[in-house]
Amino acid sequence: KAELVMTTFYYEPPSKHQDRQFKGDVSAAYAWATQVAEVEVDTATGIVRLLKITAAHDVGRVINRLGIEGQIEGGVVMGQGYALTENLIVEHGRVQNPNFRDYKLVTAPEIPEIDVAFIETMDGEGPQGAKGVGESPAICVAAAVANAINNATGVRITSLPFTPERVYRALRGQLPLPVWNVPA
Repeated sequence: KAELVMTTFYYEPPSKHQDRQFKGDVSAAYAWATQVAEVEVDTATGIVRLLKITAAHDVGRVINRLGIEGQIEGGVVMGQGYALTENLIVEHGRVQNPNFRDYKLVTAPEIPEIDVAFIETMDGEGPQGAKGVGESPAICVAAAVANAINNATGVRITSLPFTPERVYRALRGQLPLPVWNVPA
């Protein structure tokens, strides 16, 4: 078991709220997050099973611990769908998988163990020092899963979702290499 430690610093310039011309900064309180995934990869079938996500999020000041934890857990499950199952197929302007038989969502038995860690920092822009935590839990999952697949198999997959077919083909060298891995 490895311990991961990182220290960083960011100076946030003062935010400019919208003026009468509706101009201003897009974010008054930047939220930071990182996630680590533990996966199981069946190399015979390409099936990736997400076992655990550790999600560390800078949420500013925690006001409602249970609410924020639920928000992060829900976002992780949403990101799990982006990473592993949700594949919208459009051909000639028509959706080819318009129902839940063909468009796969994550179901309760597939939800991994989710370990949430709060990083509390005071933010002068947020209410009582809090920061938003709406999107960040979903955004980090795919990268964490991609890195876990790479760690488990040595294969780097750069297209979502990591379907069994895509993983199977990647394991057999049948997917194009990412541009940064193409031999010169």
